[in-house]
Amino acid sequence: MTAAAPPLLTVEHLTMRFGGLVAINDLSFTARQRQITAIIGPNGAGKTTVFNCLTGFYKPSVGRLTLTPPNNGGCFLLERMEGFRIAKDAGVARTFQNIRLFAGMSVLENLVVAQHNRLMRASAYSVAGLLGLNRYTRAERQAVELARYWLDRIELTGQADWAAGNLPYGSQRRLEIARAMCTEPCLLCLDEPAAGLNPRESAQLNELLLDIRGQHGIGLLLIEHDMSVVMQISDHVVVLDHGAPIAEGTPDMVSNDPAVIRAYLGAAEGEALPPDVAGGLPTAPPC
Repeated sequence: MTAAAPPLLTVEHLTMRFGGLVAINDLSFTARQRQITAIIGPNGAGKTTVFNCLTGFYKPSVGRLTLTPPNNGGCFLLERMEGFRIAKDAGVARTFQNIRLFAGMSVLENLVVAQHNRLMRASAYSVAGLLGLNRYTRAERQAVELARYWLDRIELTGQADWAAGNLPYGSQRRLEIARAMCTEPCLLCLDEPAAGLNPRESAQLNELLLDIRGQHGIGLLLIEHDMSVVMQISDHVVVLDHGAPIAEGTPDMVSNDPAVIRAYLGAAEGEALPPDVAGGLPTAPPC
């Protein structure tokens, strides 16, 4: 039996309240290194709120969020950190439901600007850059090399000089993921990366995410409504409903869990499931 990958992110008793509204209620799970962990659930289940807590947009009402990067020798308590330090120091990168590229910049520039923190340190916060010192020119060259590496990985080398806003939608999605990877994270959080993609683009996305997991060995945390993506690439799935965890396990386990099926169908507890879904959650939305 293959040994389990080491824990990367440990979420313990996460609770998020907005006044009298409990958006997340006592959520605990572990995301592991070199694995894809998916968080799924019906609309309004609290999935994006989880991401907002992990990345510092919200401070949890209760809970501990422990990130243990490999080869670091320590850990980060994300609930105690400012959002910019979660990205800069802890190595957590994120994409959003709505694409947030710099539309007027070139494709290549979008990937270079993602390395801003590294370049600013190398330039001694602009001094070495203005003087053209070797330390900055070397860092700049490395930044361009890394950007071109990711352009090749997402098959956009030929469009390097295009304005990012002129790319097809699916290419913009892949570029946003590549931009996040240019920060060299240990945990990549993807908020509905398959939203708006056609089947061919979804297949390209699956291939890219599996490649990132396999070649770069980082952990990926995924929110996604497209079950064809979740079930094909996830190693572990956590299911939320109205902010509370209702199931956790492998894709096969959760897709056949009656509580999960009822949550997606809106069926009441004890209500018989329709024959066409009693054997498992559909892996694609109905046409």
